[in-house]
Amino acid sequence: MIPLPTALGGGDVFAWRLDQALFRSSWDSGEGAYQFGGRWNSRGVRAVYCSLDPAAAILEVAVHKTFRVLDTVPHVLTALKITDPATVHIIWPAKIPNSNWLRPGIPSAGQQAFGDEALASHPFVLIPSTVSTHSWNLVFDSARAAGAYTLALQEEFALDTRLHPPSS
Repeated sequence: MIPLPTALGGGDVFAWRLDQALFRSSWDSGEGAYQFGGRWNSRGVRAVYCSLDPAAAILEVAVHKTFRVLDTVPHVLTALKITDPATVHIIWPAKIPNSNWLRPGIPSAGQQAFGDEALASHPFVLIPSTVSTHSWNLVFDSARAAGAYTLALQEEFALDTRLHPPSS
């Protein structure tokens, strides 16, 4: 597990996400998760998925879209700053009721309900990543967390072309 940032003890906390450039201005809407559900939310619950490091954010998107898409469709990398680290609720692996929830696969209804409850109870939820098991994901509902975060950076994303080499 990547150690938690020192910031969770009293400094700045940043989270990262990667979005298709078309959705640059709505990066924190949680619309996709609302429409389709996600690992830690059921359909109809808004959730914005981020990672504590940009590399994990890229992998989280690549696992669903592929490196080909990240190479050929414009994307933006966004960083947000959490204004009060005390608002981040950490869910340690040992506190997750079913350890299978941290393995790749389709989320269960129980897993989504667990996430829904956490999102309803806390402005920000920090939970281990499934794609990169030594990384952390930050999930939040932007309406519930309003005023507790700011946009820190948004830039065009360029995939390292070695991740999508020509066919031989």
